[in-house]
Amino acid sequence: MLIKEVDDELRGVIKHFRGTSTLVVSRGQVHHLDKLPGYVVMQDDEVKALISYNIVDKKCEIVSLDSNVENQGFGSSLIESVIEKARNTGCKSIWLITSNANIKAIRFYQKRGFDMRVVHHNAIDEARKIKPSIPLTSEDGIPIRHEIEFEKLLNSLGMI
Repeated sequence: MLIKEVDDELRGVIKHFRGTSTLVVSRGQVHHLDKLPGYVVMQDDEVKALISYNIVDKKCEIVSLDSNVENQGFGSSLIESVIEKARNTGCKSIWLITSNANIKAIRFYQKRGFDMRVVHHNAIDEARKIKPSIPLTSEDGIPIRHEIEFEKLLNSLGMI
């Protein structure tokens, strides 16, 4: 496993890797993943996982985490890379948004020390006004309606 910072060459791979739009909406903010900083996991000269982030006012948002291989530690390694970058730029916390229907993500982030901070009720209805392609239900049949905000505080000693 090789972790590489996203550069101009890798930006072209992002849309192909995701297989969907590079547009992400979180808390009403529109993000274009092909323009954000991030990291990828490379294996056998292929992108296996991708994380995109955005740093504003000493807070780092994980905008997107995608992996086409589960249970190999790719997502965890990418999160650690973002945590290191956030610390090096003086960030006090890392936060992210996922939907109420993304049960795997809810479990994944909590196991990695992220705390559920806020449930933004019906926020995805607002996000659909910007990105109408957001489905109404998950593959499991769960209505996709709410954004759940998670946060991980970083202390000044370099510890999580």
